[in-house]
Amino acid sequence: MRHQCLVCFLLAGLAYGQAVQPATPPAAGGKAEPSAPAAPDKAPELKVGPDDTVITLKDFCADSTLKGDACKTAVTRAQFEKLAEALQPGMSPAIRRQLATAYSRMLKMSTVAEKRGLDKGPRFDEMMAYARMQILSQQLSSALQEDAGKVSDGDIEDYYKRNEASYEQATLARIFVPRAKQITGPEAPKPPVKPGVKASTTPTPPPAPTDAQKKAAEEAMKKVAADIHAKAVEGGDPDKLQKDVFVAAGLPNNVTNTKMEKVRRTTLPAGHQTVMDLKPGEVSEVISDPNSAYYIYKMVSKETLSLESVKAEIRSLISSQRYRDSMQGFQGNVEFNDAYFGPTRGPGMPPPPRGSRPPAKPSEDPD
Repeated sequence: MRHQCLVCFLLAGLAYGQAVQPATPPAAGGKAEPSAPAAPDKAPELKVGPDDTVITLKDFCADSTLKGDACKTAVTRAQFEKLAEALQPGMSPAIRRQLATAYSRMLKMSTVAEKRGLDKGPRFDEMMAYARMQILSQQLSSALQEDAGKVSDGDIEDYYKRNEASYEQATLARIFVPRAKQITGPEAPKPPVKPGVKASTTPTPPPAPTDAQKKAAEEAMKKVAADIHAKAVEGGDPDKLQKDVFVAAGLPNNVTNTKMEKVRRTTLPAGHQTVMDLKPGEVSEVISDPNSAYYIYKMVSKETLSLESVKAEIRSLISSQRYRDSMQGFQGNVEFNDAYFGPTRGPGMPPPPRGSRPPAKPSEDPD
Protein backbone atom coordinates (compact mmCIF):
# COMPACT_ATOMS: atom_id res chain seq x y z
CA MET A 1 0.00 0.00 0.00
CA ARG A 2 1.31 3.41 -0.91
CA HIS A 3 2.00 5.83 1.90
CA GLN A 4 -0.49 8.57 2.62
CA CYS A 5 2.02 11.24 1.67
CA LEU A 6 2.21 9.76 -1.82
CA VAL A 7 -1.56 9.95 -2.08
CA CYS A 8 -1.49 13.59 -0.98
CA PHE A 9 1.26 14.61 -3.40
CA LEU A 10 -0.24 12.74 -6.31
CA LEU A 11 -3.57 14.35 -5.60
CA ALA A 12 -1.92 17.73 -5.51
CA GLY A 13 0.00 17.08 -8.70
CA LEU A 14 -2.95 15.69 -10.58
CA ALA A 15 -5.23 18.50 -9.41
CA TYR A 16 -2.64 21.01 -10.57
CA GLY A 17 -2.20 19.44 -14.00
CA GLN A 18 -5.83 18.47 -14.60
CA ALA A 19 -7.53 20.37 -17.39
CA VAL A 20 -11.04 21.38 -16.50
CA GLN A 21 -13.41 19.09 -18.37
CA PRO A 22 -16.35 20.67 -20.23
CA ALA A 23 -19.77 19.61 -19.10
CA THR A 24 -20.85 16.45 -20.93
CA PRO A 25 -24.16 14.67 -20.65
CA PRO A 26 -24.05 11.13 -19.30
CA ALA A 27 -24.18 8.33 -21.82
CA ALA A 28 -27.53 6.82 -22.65
CA GLY A 29 -28.66 4.57 -19.89
CA GLY A 30 -25.66 5.65 -17.92
CA LYS A 31 -27.56 6.54 -14.81
CA ALA A 32 -26.44 4.31 -11.97
CA GLU A 33 -29.07 1.91 -10.78
CA PRO A 34 -29.51 1.56 -7.03
CA SER A 35 -27.75 -1.47 -5.63
CA ALA A 36 -27.73 -3.24 -2.32
CA PRO A 37 -25.13 -1.89 0.11
CA ALA A 38 -21.91 -3.88 0.15
CA ALA A 39 -19.59 -4.77 2.99
CA PRO A 40 -17.14 -1.96 3.83
CA ASP A 41 -14.12 -4.00 2.70
CA LYS A 42 -15.65 -5.31 -0.54
CA ALA A 43 -16.31 -3.30 -3.67
CA PRO A 44 -19.95 -3.34 -4.80
CA GLU A 45 -20.90 -4.69 -8.20
CA LEU A 46 -20.46 -1.79 -10.60
CA LYS A 47 -23.41 -0.92 -12.87
CA VAL A 48 -21.80 2.25 -14.19
CA GLY A 49 -20.16 2.32 -17.58
CA PRO A 50 -16.61 3.69 -18.08
CA ASP A 51 -17.91 6.83 -19.81
CA ASP A 52 -20.65 7.50 -17.27
CA THR A 53 -20.30 10.47 -14.94
CA VAL A 54 -19.38 9.65 -11.34
CA ILE A 55 -18.53 13.16 -10.08
CA THR A 56 -20.31 16.36 -11.06
CA LEU A 57 -18.89 19.71 -10.00
CA LYS A 58 -21.69 22.24 -10.18
CA ASP A 59 -21.04 25.95 -10.88
CA PHE A 60 -17.52 25.02 -12.00
CA CYS A 61 -16.55 25.02 -15.69
CA ALA A 62 -13.90 26.13 -18.15
CA ASP A 63 -16.16 28.70 -19.80
CA SER A 64 -16.62 31.53 -17.31
CA THR A 65 -19.50 32.94 -19.36
CA LEU A 66 -21.72 29.97 -18.55
CA LYS A 67 -24.01 30.28 -15.55
CA GLY A 68 -26.37 28.08 -13.55
CA ASP A 69 -26.95 24.51 -14.69
CA ALA A 70 -24.96 25.14 -17.86
CA CYS A 71 -21.77 25.51 -15.86
CA LYS A 72 -20.62 22.19 -14.51
CA THR A 73 -17.71 19.77 -14.88
CA ALA A 74 -18.15 16.02 -15.21
CA VAL A 75 -15.62 13.34 -14.22
CA THR A 76 -16.22 9.92 -15.73
CA ARG A 77 -15.69 6.58 -14.08
CA ALA A 78 -12.71 5.89 -16.39
CA GLN A 79 -11.06 9.20 -15.46
CA PHE A 80 -11.59 8.71 -11.75
CA GLU A 81 -10.48 5.07 -11.69
CA LYS A 82 -7.30 5.96 -13.57
CA LEU A 83 -6.43 8.24 -10.66
CA ALA A 84 -7.56 5.81 -7.97
CA GLU A 85 -5.57 2.90 -9.41
CA ALA A 86 -2.47 5.06 -9.69
CA LEU A 87 -2.71 5.99 -6.03
CA GLN A 88 -3.79 2.67 -4.56
CA PRO A 89 -4.76 -0.39 -6.62
CA GLY A 90 -7.91 -2.07 -5.34
CA MET A 91 -9.01 0.96 -3.34
CA SER A 92 -11.99 0.22 -1.09
CA PRO A 93 -15.34 2.00 -1.65
CA ALA A 94 -14.94 4.05 1.54
CA ILE A 95 -11.50 5.33 0.50
CA ARG A 96 -12.73 5.98 -3.06
CA ARG A 97 -15.39 8.30 -1.68
CA GLN A 98 -12.80 10.11 0.46
CA LEU A 99 -10.60 10.46 -2.61
CA ALA A 100 -13.53 11.81 -4.65
CA THR A 101 -14.21 14.44 -1.98
CA ALA A 102 -10.57 15.53 -1.83
CA TYR A 103 -10.18 15.47 -5.61
CA SER A 104 -13.26 17.65 -6.15
CA ARG A 105 -12.06 20.24 -3.65
CA MET A 106 -8.48 20.28 -4.92
CA LEU A 107 -9.55 20.52 -8.56
CA LYS A 108 -11.46 23.69 -7.78
CA MET A 109 -8.73 25.15 -5.58
CA SER A 110 -5.92 24.39 -8.02
CA THR A 111 -7.82 26.06 -10.86
CA VAL A 112 -8.27 29.22 -8.82
CA ALA A 113 -4.61 29.05 -7.76
CA GLU A 114 -3.51 28.92 -11.40
CA LYS A 115 -5.63 31.97 -12.21
CA ARG A 116 -3.86 33.82 -9.40
CA GLY A 117 -0.47 32.79 -10.78
CA LEU A 118 0.47 30.71 -7.74
CA ASP A 119 2.01 28.07 -10.02
CA LYS A 120 4.73 30.52 -11.04
CA GLY A 121 7.89 31.40 -9.19
CA PRO A 122 10.83 29.70 -7.41
CA ARG A 123 8.87 28.66 -4.30
CA PHE A 124 6.38 26.65 -6.34
CA ASP A 125 9.20 25.12 -8.41
CA GLU A 126 11.05 23.99 -5.27
CA MET A 127 7.92 22.43 -3.80
CA MET A 128 7.20 20.61 -7.06
CA ALA A 129 10.79 19.34 -7.22
CA TYR A 130 10.53 18.02 -3.66
CA ALA A 131 7.13 16.44 -4.38
CA ARG A 132 8.63 14.77 -7.46
CA MET A 133 11.51 13.37 -5.38
CA GLN A 134 9.10 12.05 -2.77
CA ILE A 135 6.85 10.42 -5.34
CA LEU A 136 9.83 8.83 -7.11
CA SER A 137 11.10 7.52 -3.76
CA GLN A 138 7.74 5.95 -3.05
CA GLN A 139 7.63 4.48 -6.55
CA LEU A 140 11.06 2.94 -6.02
CA SER A 141 9.98 1.61 -2.63
CA SER A 142 6.99 -0.06 -4.26
CA ALA A 143 9.19 -1.50 -7.01
CA LEU A 144 11.63 -2.89 -4.45
CA GLN A 145 8.77 -4.44 -2.52
CA GLU A 146 7.52 -6.05 -5.71
CA ASP A 147 11.00 -7.39 -6.50
CA ALA A 148 11.39 -8.72 -2.95
CA GLY A 149 8.08 -10.54 -3.27
CA LYS A 150 9.37 -12.71 -6.12
CA VAL A 151 10.17 -15.69 -3.90
CA SER A 152 10.45 -19.09 -5.58
CA ASP A 153 9.37 -22.43 -4.13
CA GLY A 154 13.05 -23.39 -4.08
CA ASP A 155 13.87 -20.36 -1.91
CA ILE A 156 11.10 -21.35 0.50
CA GLU A 157 12.24 -24.97 0.71
CA ASP A 158 15.87 -23.96 1.36
CA TYR A 159 14.79 -21.58 4.13
CA TYR A 160 12.62 -24.27 5.71
CA LYS A 161 15.49 -26.78 5.77
CA ARG A 162 17.90 -24.24 7.30
CA ASN A 163 15.41 -23.20 10.00
CA GLU A 164 13.49 -26.41 10.62
CA ALA A 165 13.80 -26.01 14.39
CA SER A 166 11.77 -22.81 14.14
CA TYR A 167 8.83 -24.81 12.80
CA GLU A 168 8.55 -27.21 15.70
CA GLN A 169 5.25 -26.80 17.50
CA ALA A 170 4.68 -28.05 21.02
CA THR A 171 2.11 -28.48 23.74
CA LEU A 172 3.67 -27.54 27.08
CA ALA A 173 2.70 -27.39 30.71
CA ARG A 174 4.18 -24.37 32.45
CA ILE A 175 4.29 -23.93 36.20
CA PHE A 176 4.61 -20.34 37.37
CA VAL A 177 6.24 -19.68 40.75
CA PRO A 178 6.02 -16.09 42.08
CA ARG A 179 9.32 -14.57 43.07
CA ALA A 180 8.18 -13.82 46.61
CA LYS A 181 5.50 -14.97 49.01
CA GLN A 182 2.71 -12.62 50.00
CA ILE A 183 3.68 -10.89 53.22
CA THR A 184 0.95 -10.67 55.81
CA GLY A 185 2.01 -8.89 58.98
CA PRO A 186 0.07 -8.02 62.10
CA GLU A 187 -2.64 -5.41 61.76
CA ALA A 188 -1.62 -1.90 62.66
CA PRO A 189 -2.79 -0.89 66.12
CA LYS A 190 -5.94 1.22 66.10
CA PRO A 191 -5.53 4.72 67.52
CA PRO A 192 -7.38 5.35 70.79
CA VAL A 193 -10.82 6.87 70.42
CA LYS A 194 -11.56 9.89 72.53
CA PRO A 195 -14.86 9.97 74.41
CA GLY A 196 -17.64 11.51 72.38
CA VAL A 197 -15.70 11.19 69.09
CA LYS A 198 -16.96 8.72 66.48
CA ALA A 199 -14.39 6.10 65.57
CA SER A 200 -13.09 6.18 61.98
CA THR A 201 -14.35 3.38 59.72
CA THR A 202 -11.37 3.72 57.36
CA PRO A 203 -9.07 0.72 57.86
CA THR A 204 -5.54 1.53 58.92
CA PRO A 205 -3.02 0.30 56.32
CA PRO A 206 -0.61 -2.36 57.57
CA PRO A 207 3.00 -1.33 58.12
CA ALA A 208 5.36 -1.68 55.15
CA PRO A 209 7.32 -4.98 55.15
CA THR A 210 10.87 -4.79 56.36
CA ASP A 211 13.88 -5.82 54.28
CA ALA A 212 14.20 -8.94 56.37
CA GLN A 213 10.59 -9.89 55.65
CA LYS A 214 11.10 -9.34 51.91
CA LYS A 215 14.21 -11.51 51.88
CA ALA A 216 12.45 -14.27 53.82
CA ALA A 217 9.49 -14.15 51.38
CA GLU A 218 11.83 -14.53 48.41
CA GLU A 219 13.81 -17.38 50.02
CA ALA A 220 10.55 -19.20 50.80
CA MET A 221 9.45 -19.20 47.15
CA LYS A 222 12.92 -20.16 45.92
CA LYS A 223 12.63 -23.28 48.06
CA VAL A 224 9.08 -23.88 46.79
CA ALA A 225 10.35 -23.71 43.19
CA ALA A 226 13.00 -26.34 43.92
CA ASP A 227 10.49 -28.64 45.66
CA ILE A 228 7.89 -28.28 42.90
CA HIS A 229 10.55 -29.00 40.27
CA ALA A 230 11.50 -32.22 42.01
CA LYS A 231 7.84 -33.29 42.14
CA ALA A 232 7.36 -32.42 38.46
CA VAL A 233 10.36 -34.59 37.52
CA GLU A 234 8.80 -37.44 39.52
CA GLY A 235 5.67 -37.16 37.37
CA GLY A 236 3.46 -34.86 39.43
CA ASP A 237 0.41 -33.34 37.73
CA PRO A 238 1.35 -29.80 36.63
CA ASP A 239 -2.10 -28.33 37.42
CA LYS A 240 -2.02 -29.76 40.94
CA LEU A 241 1.54 -28.55 41.44
CA GLN A 242 0.56 -25.08 40.25
CA LYS A 243 -2.25 -25.02 42.80
CA ASP A 244 0.23 -26.01 45.53
CA VAL A 245 2.48 -23.14 44.41
CA PHE A 246 -0.27 -20.57 44.74
CA VAL A 247 -1.28 -21.87 48.16
CA ALA A 248 2.33 -21.66 49.32
CA ALA A 249 2.58 -18.12 47.89
CA GLY A 250 -0.55 -16.95 49.71
CA LEU A 251 -2.58 -16.76 46.47
CA PRO A 252 -5.00 -19.69 46.79
CA ASN A 253 -7.65 -18.22 44.45
CA ASN A 254 -5.43 -17.86 41.39
CA VAL A 255 -6.19 -19.85 38.23
CA THR A 256 -4.20 -23.08 37.98
CA ASN A 257 -4.38 -23.99 34.26
CA THR A 258 -0.83 -24.72 33.03
CA LYS A 259 -1.48 -25.95 29.48
CA MET A 260 0.09 -24.07 26.56
CA GLU A 261 -0.82 -25.20 23.05
CA LYS A 262 0.68 -24.52 19.60
CA VAL A 263 3.86 -23.07 21.08
CA ARG A 264 6.70 -22.21 18.71
CA ARG A 265 10.30 -21.45 19.65
CA THR A 266 9.92 -17.85 18.50
CA THR A 267 6.79 -17.31 20.62
CA LEU A 268 8.69 -18.02 23.85
CA PRO A 269 10.84 -15.48 25.71
CA ALA A 270 14.49 -15.69 24.66
CA GLY A 271 15.56 -17.24 27.96
CA HIS A 272 12.86 -19.92 27.73
CA GLN A 273 13.42 -21.15 24.17
CA THR A 274 15.65 -24.06 25.21
CA VAL A 275 12.55 -25.89 26.49
CA MET A 276 11.75 -26.66 22.84
CA ASP A 277 14.73 -29.06 22.93
CA LEU A 278 13.00 -31.23 25.54
CA LYS A 279 11.57 -34.61 24.59
CA PRO A 280 7.93 -35.47 25.44
CA GLY A 281 7.65 -36.17 29.16
CA GLU A 282 10.83 -34.30 30.09
CA VAL A 283 10.87 -31.40 32.56
CA SER A 284 13.05 -28.30 32.22
CA GLU A 285 15.32 -26.92 34.88
CA VAL A 286 13.94 -24.07 36.98
CA ILE A 287 14.16 -20.97 34.81
CA SER A 288 14.67 -17.83 36.85
CA ASP A 289 13.66 -14.45 35.50
CA PRO A 290 15.28 -11.78 37.71
CA ASN A 291 12.75 -9.63 39.54
CA SER A 292 9.92 -11.64 37.97
CA ALA A 293 9.29 -15.30 38.74
CA TYR A 294 10.44 -18.90 38.38
CA TYR A 295 9.19 -21.11 35.55
CA ILE A 296 9.13 -24.87 35.16
CA TYR A 297 8.13 -26.45 31.83
CA LYS A 298 7.09 -29.97 30.95
CA MET A 299 7.06 -31.09 27.32
CA VAL A 300 3.72 -32.78 26.64
CA SER A 301 4.01 -33.32 22.87
CA LYS A 302 5.94 -31.94 19.92
CA GLU A 303 5.66 -32.02 16.14
CA THR A 304 7.32 -30.40 13.13
CA LEU A 305 4.97 -28.37 10.98
CA SER A 306 4.94 -29.38 7.32
CA LEU A 307 6.51 -27.19 4.66
CA GLU A 308 3.14 -26.71 2.99
CA SER A 309 1.51 -25.39 6.18
CA VAL A 310 4.17 -22.69 6.69
CA LYS A 311 4.89 -21.80 3.06
CA ALA A 312 3.00 -18.49 3.18
CA GLU A 313 4.73 -17.52 6.43
CA ILE A 314 8.19 -18.25 5.00
CA ARG A 315 7.41 -16.38 1.79
CA SER A 316 6.49 -13.30 3.83
CA LEU A 317 9.65 -13.59 5.97
CA ILE A 318 11.96 -13.86 2.95
CA SER A 319 10.19 -11.02 1.16
CA SER A 320 10.40 -8.73 4.21
CA GLN A 321 14.10 -9.48 4.73
CA ARG A 322 14.94 -8.86 1.07
CA TYR A 323 13.10 -5.55 1.16
CA ARG A 324 14.93 -4.47 4.32
CA ASP A 325 18.25 -5.42 2.73
CA SER A 326 17.47 -3.48 -0.45
CA MET A 327 16.57 -0.37 1.58
CA GLN A 328 19.69 -0.57 3.71
CA GLY A 329 21.87 1.17 1.12
CA PHE A 330 19.66 4.26 1.19
CA GLN A 331 19.83 4.73 4.95
CA GLY A 332 22.54 6.21 7.12
CA ASN A 333 26.06 7.19 5.94
CA VAL A 334 25.07 10.87 6.06
CA GLU A 335 26.73 13.69 7.97
CA PHE A 336 24.94 16.82 9.15
CA ASN A 337 26.49 20.09 10.20
CA ASP A 338 25.57 20.35 13.88
CA ALA A 339 26.56 24.02 13.90
CA TYR A 340 23.65 24.60 11.52
CA PHE A 341 21.14 21.89 12.47
CA GLY A 342 21.92 21.71 16.17
CA PRO A 343 22.97 18.59 18.07
CA THR A 344 21.10 15.35 17.53
CA ARG A 345 18.43 14.79 20.16
CA GLY A 346 18.08 11.31 21.55
CA PRO A 347 14.80 9.37 21.43
CA GLY A 348 12.20 10.89 23.70
CA MET A 349 14.06 14.17 24.14
CA PRO A 350 11.66 17.10 23.71
CA PRO A 351 12.65 19.88 21.34
CA PRO A 352 13.73 23.14 22.94
CA PRO A 353 10.80 25.48 23.70
CA ARG A 354 9.96 27.77 20.84
CA GLY A 355 11.18 31.28 21.42
CA SER A 356 13.03 30.27 24.57
CA ARG A 357 15.63 32.67 25.83
CA PRO A 358 18.39 32.38 28.42
CA PRO A 359 17.40 33.75 31.81
CA ALA A 360 18.08 37.42 32.26
CA LYS A 361 21.05 38.35 34.41
CA PRO A 362 20.10 39.80 37.78
CA SER A 363 20.40 43.55 37.86
CA GLU A 364 23.32 44.91 39.78
CA ASP A 365 22.72 46.55 43.14
CA PRO A 366 23.04 50.30 42.59
CA ASP A 367 24.60 50.52 45.99
